[in-house]
Amino acid sequence: MKNNKTLVCLILALTMVFLMLSGCGEKTKEPTEPNDSLESSESADTTGDVSYSYYDAFNEYGYFKDIKALDYVEIFNYQAMTIPNDVHVITDESVQSEIDYIMSQNSSNSQIMDRAAVDGDMVNIDYTGSVNGIKFEGGSTNGAGTEVVIGVTEYIEGFLEQIIGHEPGETFDIEVTFPDDYFEESLQGKDAVFETTINFIVDMELTDSYVEQYLYDNYGWTTVAEMKSGLREDMKNYNIQKYIKDYFTTEVTLRSIPDKIIRYQENAMLEWYQGYAEYNGVGIEEVIGSEGYSSIEELIEGYAETNKSSAVNVLVLMAVAEDMGIMLSEDDVAEYFLKYEGTDDYSSYEEQYGLPYVKHNILCQTVMESILANVILL
Repeated sequence: MKNNKTLVCLILALTMVFLMLSGCGEKTKEPTEPNDSLESSESADTTGDVSYSYYDAFNEYGYFKDIKALDYVEIFNYQAMTIPNDVHVITDESVQSEIDYIMSQNSSNSQIMDRAAVDGDMVNIDYTGSVNGIKFEGGSTNGAGTEVVIGVTEYIEGFLEQIIGHEPGETFDIEVTFPDDYFEESLQGKDAVFETTINFIVDMELTDSYVEQYLYDNYGWTTVAEMKSGLREDMKNYNIQKYIKDYFTTEVTLRSIPDKIIRYQENAMLEWYQGYAEYNGVGIEEVIGSEGYSSIEELIEGYAETNKSSAVNVLVLMAVAEDMGIMLSEDDVAEYFLKYEGTDDYSSYEEQYGLPYVKHNILCQTVMESILANVILL
């Protein structure tokens, strides 16, 4: 199986530092023990003039400048963390669900036209939705066709199940009710009718040839057995890492959180929103408004708990790195790139982000890999 854990992915992920090592997109929640008294007295600039640099926050070894993490973190037994059974044991049902999802994103061109759709089928459909006989915006495929997997793809409750029993070429009505919390307020709680046509059923038979033809480039699998074992291992590792990150925020004792790290998370968040806005040719106000925030101040407040969790996680990682005595050299960076990127030339990353920031990301991953290598599975 190919190694997808590259610094390219890592830096792209950590560019959105406010989501690093925390629940993506979660808005603020009430603080919980043991860190609910750990608050920052300063916050990011809220004028809309985002000022952020990958270069300035870290020293030559990838640690936060002027911060000794061990002054803030009570070190714990990171060399022998115990992982509960229900975290690392992956069920066959979970693996199959992941297989269904992957296949739904990697369909073949082979079409089935001579049978009715059943649960689990991927079907190519067109539909036009209406409420009280009036078509509504966004409720039609406009003849372009869309592929969905019955029982897997997330649609309005009851929509996909009504496809079962119908055959390709058949046109029929699907009746649903939009949920009361539907994102489009004008449709909340409304009954709708979707005139639906099944264009064809996608041939999704899982065979070794299918895996090699459609999944090898992205995943490195050549057989169904490799796919299943690879997925099981990836899901296990993901669950363990999530457990460890959650442990950092709920079980590790912190004396306080440096304001500098909180501000860094906030400014990184604003930088990401600014970049996203520029990429789409709109203002940052429009982007944050689409998420329900009326100002940058409100955005920062909404992500306060997420940013705090990210700050705790990175502070704990830095404390462990200090305790381990890790001091990354340029040779270490080159070795890392050679291992994960196949080249020891990291000049483009250094030019864009600065060597201290690159080292910071490698430092975080090095610590996590060390912890993972020494976990005890219960």
